[in-house]
Amino acid sequence: MPEKDLFIQRAQRYMDDLFRLAFSWLKSRADADDVTQTVLLRLYETDKIFESEEHVRHWLVRVTINECKKYWRSPWWRTEDFTDYANTLVFEQPEASGLFDAVMALGPKYRIVIFLYYYEGYSIEEISQVLKLPRGTVGTRLKRGREQLKQTLSEEVSL
Repeated sequence: MPEKDLFIQRAQRYMDDLFRLAFSWLKSRADADDVTQTVLLRLYETDKIFESEEHVRHWLVRVTINECKKYWRSPWWRTEDFTDYANTLVFEQPEASGLFDAVMALGPKYRIVIFLYYYEGYSIEEISQVLKLPRGTVGTRLKRGREQLKQTLSEEVSL
């Protein structure tokens, strides 16, 4: 398969996942679009030889996270109220909207592991490799993130 066709195929396959990951970090639709475009441009320009599609996926997640961190360090970075974006999302179940809001309200270190584990289907070991964190740290962040979600969601139900 020619390289251009392979790039197009990979871009179409991973574009939405990269956007969701960037949005979960930055909470800004425009910034997430910029990061997604930057990551796909890096994929297009790379001469890296990938061993498998899983290797491509891990590389893209790592590059996306690094680009998000660069955005945070940028003096122009700002957050926007993501409720406008959240209002455009369509959830199959009404409870999913509340869960989305609760996940987005988590701190970044908890939000990203929750996102990768539950939404993207990564294992703790894979998250540990992608984020370059010890396995135990990832497990602890998952546990604490779940506890925060449980507390937040139970408070909403009791109101």
